[in-house]
Amino acid sequence: MTIPAAFHEDRKHFNLFALNGEGDVTLWQGSTRSHTHTGGGLAVGTLLLIEEDKYGVYSSLLFKYFLAEGVVCGHDLFVASAQDPPANIIKELPAPLLDDNFKTERVEATAAKSEDCQDSMQIAWRYQNAPKVETSPTTSMKFGHYYDVSKKMSPELLQSIKWHSFFLPDELPLEPKLKMCNMNCGYARLLRSIQSVIYQEGFDGSHPQKKQKNILRIGIQSLGSLLWDDDICSTNTPEDIHSLTKFLYVLRGLLRKSLSACIITMPSHLIENKAIMERVTNLSDMVVGLESFIGSERETNPLYKDYHGLLHVHQIPRLNSLICDVSDTKDLAFRLKRKQFTVERLHLPPDLSDTVSRSSKQDLAESAKLLSSGCGAVAIGKKHLDF
Repeated sequence: MTIPAAFHEDRKHFNLFALNGEGDVTLWQGSTRSHTHTGGGLAVGTLLLIEEDKYGVYSSLLFKYFLAEGVVCGHDLFVASAQDPPANIIKELPAPLLDDNFKTERVEATAAKSEDCQDSMQIAWRYQNAPKVETSPTTSMKFGHYYDVSKKMSPELLQSIKWHSFFLPDELPLEPKLKMCNMNCGYARLLRSIQSVIYQEGFDGSHPQKKQKNILRIGIQSLGSLLWDDDICSTNTPEDIHSLTKFLYVLRGLLRKSLSACIITMPSHLIENKAIMERVTNLSDMVVGLESFIGSERETNPLYKDYHGLLHVHQIPRLNSLICDVSDTKDLAFRLKRKQFTVERLHLPPDLSDTVSRSSKQDLAESAKLLSSGCGAVAIGKKHLDF
């Protein structure tokens, strides 16, 4: 992953971004926990694909987190959708937590967790001196912001940034059908709209720009669904099987030479042709899947009572390296608290069942009789002799 030339010309305008150890400009994704588990952020010029959960509840929340972080950092936004008008998506962005409010929330959460631990230690007394498991990773550097999902972002904060929109139902009636590279009409117009914003608004990193440098955050909602006039979710043999992959291929070319980053949500559980999904994964830099417990057996399973779903990290980008960053754990779960969306390491609670797994005194007595008769005797009790 190479940094566009325009970044080196005027680096002082990128004080809102952080450089990782490999020299790449990384953006905060919006969710603190998912940022830590996916390689430390989304690099400029890369594509993040989120496989939607069954009902699209939590994928939509991560989508809004990404856009909300762009508003707080002063980045430009490009919101594309075929279902919800982009103006409504912008209005529903979560409100950022101020430093004082965030500290208060953290103190209350820590106090509540310590009380729970004290209560649990009265039962599991043998684990009292065991080291505590950190379910949420901690970082030494404060990077990014926290958001309150119970509140909406203020209109004053939304007016301070510049955003562009693409709503497919409003675009289709305006012009005759546009075919580009054997791609369906919706994808072709979306690419043309993204390309015009990159070139006209000064996000083209391959040429010197006269305007002040900034980052463009691109968000595309539910790409590949029937609302985008694509039939890959309705049949195993779609009419144009390569339309979606061609779109992603051209989009990555635009991202690589521009000061932009893109997030796409896709209903992968509806795509019947798995070969298409494999190509989509290969054309993405980072792939994250959400598995919600809504309507499944795990929703009532006591082992998962503290969580609302699982997070699967399928692919992490290789930035200036032959291998990608390997996380210390792959078992991740998420839950939506009253105000925040958190991703934690999945660890099951201890087994506190009523039945005792040890052998009863009667079984031990029968085993003793067998041992006294010699090793060559045949076991005639309920339990066979164990060596």
